[in-house]
Amino acid sequence: MNKIDLDDCPIALAQKILGGKWALRILYNLSTGILRFGELNRQMPELTQATLTKELRRLESFQLINRKVYPEVPPRVEYSLAEMGLKLLPVLRELEIWGDEYKKNTLNNN
Repeated sequence: MNKIDLDDCPIALAQKILGGKWALRILYNLSTGILRFGELNRQMPELTQATLTKELRRLESFQLINRKVYPEVPPRVEYSLAEMGLKLLPVLRELEIWGDEYKKNTLNNN
């Protein structure tokens, strides 16, 4: 079996970065603007705080999101899309359209 070279295959690279179970949902939620950790957590109640923290750190390491910590007590942390995350907005919008169409044409016919 041939190993996929991430330098040669942009789809494999995108899959590696966006392939996490929650990555697209987090990016989609952040597409509406700056959100605090608690706000993100409320929008995805099926996620544990530990999993959300792990996914946010992973997306930050890929430079898709920004994390801003305010020196307050208690600490306030805000998340937003970074420049590379903003470039995903057209893709996220198309996925939203595709998901709606799939749901309408496939799931509702059963």
